[in-house]
Amino acid sequence: MRAAFIEQTGGIEVIKVGDLPTPELAPGKLLVRIRSVALNPIDLYVRSGAVAMPLVFPYVVGCDFAGVVEKVGPGVTSCKPGDRVWGSNQGLLGRQGVASEHAVIDECWAYPIPTLLGDDEAAAMALVGITAHLGLFEHGRLEKGQTVHVPGGSGGVGMMVIQLAKAKGARVATSAGSPERIALCTRLGADLALNYKTDDIPAKLREFSPEGYDVWYETQREPNLEVSIPLLRKRGRMILMAGRAAKPTLPLGAFYPRDCSIHGFAMFNAAPETQRKAALEINAWVEEGLIKPVVGKRFPLDQAAAAEQFLEDNTVKGAGTLTGKVVIQIEQK
Repeated sequence: MRAAFIEQTGGIEVIKVGDLPTPELAPGKLLVRIRSVALNPIDLYVRSGAVAMPLVFPYVVGCDFAGVVEKVGPGVTSCKPGDRVWGSNQGLLGRQGVASEHAVIDECWAYPIPTLLGDDEAAAMALVGITAHLGLFEHGRLEKGQTVHVPGGSGGVGMMVIQLAKAKGARVATSAGSPERIALCTRLGADLALNYKTDDIPAKLREFSPEGYDVWYETQREPNLEVSIPLLRKRGRMILMAGRAAKPTLPLGAFYPRDCSIHGFAMFNAAPETQRKAALEINAWVEEGLIKPVVGKRFPLDQAAAAEQFLEDNTVKGAGTLTGKVVIQIEQK
C-alpha cells in the first residue's frame, strides 16, 4: 500500500511517500480503506519529536481519518464491511497513523459517518470536534443558556466550539483577524464576532455579557490570563488546551475569590468510551444540520510533506493563509 511515513523524527524533509506492507488484521480491529486524512498540530509535534511518543518505524503519519471498512477481526460487533467510518487517536501512544491506503484501527476508535458528510468533512471534524466537545461539556460543564467565549473562532477547534455551543443552546462570542473570517464565524452561528486587530476586545466582551462568561475556551498559544480571568462569571470555567511553552501570569485576585477554575486537558487522555459518547452526539447534531465541518485546503497523498509544511506555516509561524482543516486525500490504486 502507498503511505506517508517517517523512519526517524525531524523536519518536514523526513516525510517519505512510498510502499509499505498492508497491516494485518487482528481481533477487535478493523481494516479500513482510508479515503481522507485531516492534519492537526499534534501530527507536527510527533513527527518532529517535540512531543515524545512511542514510535515504531516506519511510522505512518496522521491521526484523523475517514474511510470504508473492508474487513473486521474476531469480536468486532459495531461495524461490518462496507460501513463508512471516521475517527481520531491514530498515530498516538504507539498506534500507527492513517496517511495510507489502508489502516488497522481498534473498533473503539471508529464511529459511523453521518449520511450528510463526505469523507473530507468527516475526517476534518475528528480531533477538533471531539476536543471541542470534551472541553465544552466534559470539562466546561456548559449548559443551555450559558455564555461562551472562544478566541480564534475561525481556527479548527474554534469553529467546532462555536457550532457545538450553539447546538447546545448557548450564547457564543468569538474573534478573528479579517472581515472574511469574522463573516465565517457569524455563518457558523456566533452571536458576536469581533476583529481582534481593530476592536477593543475586553470592552466589547463586557458589553455583550456584563455578568461575565461561563466558559472561556482558550485556543491561543499565548493566552493572556490577565485579560481573560476578570471576564469570567462567578464560578466561570477557563479551558486551556494549547500553548505548550506559554507561561502566562495568573491574576489570583480576580480568580479565586469568585470560585473560578482552570481546566487543562488533551483529547487523547480521554477514555475511548468518553470520546465515543462525544463523537455520537456530534454525529446526531450533524444529522440535524447543526454542525458543518470546514475544509480549508486539500493535498494528494504524494504531497503529504507539503501538507504538513502548509499546516506548520499557519499554526506555528502564523502565515494566516488557512481557514479550516488541512486534508490529505488518499487516492486508491
